[in-house]
Amino acid sequence: MENWSLISLCVLLGLTARWAVSFHSYSGAGKPPMFGDYEAQRHWQEVTYNLPVHEWYFNTTNNDLNYWGLDYPPLTAYHSLVCAYVAKLLNPEWVELYASRGYESHSHKLFMRATVLFTDILIYIPAVLLYCFYFCDGSSKQKVATAFCILLYPGLILIDYGHFQYNSVSLGLALWGILGLGLGWDLFGSLAFTLALNYKQMELYHSLPFFCYLLGKCIKQGLTWRGFFHLFKISMTVLVTFALCWMPFLSDPKQPLQVLHRLFPVGRGLFEDKVANTWCSLNVLIKIKTLLSRETQLFALTLLFVLPSSLKLLSKPTLWQFKLALVNTSLAFFLFSFQVHEKSILLVSVYVYDVHILTCLFLRLVFFVFRSMLPLLLKDGLLLPYVVTSLAFLFLSLYLLSALERSTEEELRLGLYRKLTQRWLPKLNLSRIIKWKFWFSLAAMAALSFTSVWLKPPAKLPDLFPVLVSVLSFLHFLGFIIYFNQVQLMEPQRKKSQKKTN
Repeated sequence: MENWSLISLCVLLGLTARWAVSFHSYSGAGKPPMFGDYEAQRHWQEVTYNLPVHEWYFNTTNNDLNYWGLDYPPLTAYHSLVCAYVAKLLNPEWVELYASRGYESHSHKLFMRATVLFTDILIYIPAVLLYCFYFCDGSSKQKVATAFCILLYPGLILIDYGHFQYNSVSLGLALWGILGLGLGWDLFGSLAFTLALNYKQMELYHSLPFFCYLLGKCIKQGLTWRGFFHLFKISMTVLVTFALCWMPFLSDPKQPLQVLHRLFPVGRGLFEDKVANTWCSLNVLIKIKTLLSRETQLFALTLLFVLPSSLKLLSKPTLWQFKLALVNTSLAFFLFSFQVHEKSILLVSVYVYDVHILTCLFLRLVFFVFRSMLPLLLKDGLLLPYVVTSLAFLFLSLYLLSALERSTEEELRLGLYRKLTQRWLPKLNLSRIIKWKFWFSLAAMAALSFTSVWLKPPAKLPDLFPVLVSVLSFLHFLGFIIYFNQVQLMEPQRKKSQKKTN
């Protein structure tokens, strides 16, 4: 009974934090002619409601793709259509073709925010609670504390309820997929992840770990009969789910090709904005766009960082390896793939929690995940919720999860680093260094946050502060992908995780 009271309180506080952030500004508020992501989501409702399905992804007289053309998979379009039907009932002006462009009002903002909250309650929050209670270590109260911190994670709240998007839908569906695999319900897990992939193409970041885990599991069972039959059932589940999601677009071969063209705009180049990945950071020193072809960066460096983790998972398909592979693969794609958005780093943060339930090293990672989006949040006028949610999350993580206390060399898995330093620096306290680096990183990002808000950059360097934020975040992410790969490839699996997996 006490646990249910704590869970109810955590969910209530999580919903309150979300709704409090929703009162603030959103992307492109009052900034014609293109406005921002808020208008993009509203416009998709307008398009899906007023136009036939075969025009949704095509440039026509009624659908100008240059004005926030639909560029997410079919499940997002269907979600927009459902929201549009509700909007039509409440106020037809919200989805009126042409006339509703750039529509802004308090009542419409309330409606749009409510649609995000509804999907959170329906998909994301239940997945987080079940994930923590099934797969997180510790007592019931510690599991509730972990769920509470995940629900209050500022990155997702500020993007979905401030900037305005529906990231919690795809992340929640992917989390349901992980739950399914962890509980041995491979068909359910495959179904849930396929739905996530059909909602946002960014979930491709997690597709390799799902594929390698399931394939490795089937190989372990033997591909002569039992394993082969299980693989067949998984394949059919994925294919049927894809077919149902894409069915309206399969009547004409041009339709699915156009949808794919919209989903993967390879022609745009490596990057377009100040993102904390390799290409944007290197571009400060070297004009990388002129040196590397798309094929070079897409297939060389991305595969270099993805393959070791994937092959290890394929040979050892355990839940512990699966979690590590999710982090490694999503970090690799964020750092090295093309047309990366700031919001893509959220795909890393959600799954890092249970890898080491918040030691200071991992708290550093989740902090830099959302602080790397600082330029975007400042552009949207979200300084106050950014500061409040950051401080609240830091306090709760340190107080409820004892992040700084859980920083021994064994918990941080620093065995390899101890071996490397043992000969020359035998008395070096690695865990203390990690704590110092944690506070130094926080101080550096706080200083950059302050200068970004209160100081004007030099006239010759107008993007100085956003670039510094991106480069500092990139250096942290690069260090983390090396560290997580080392943990996955060289260290044994935890005993508790082995028992749970078995």
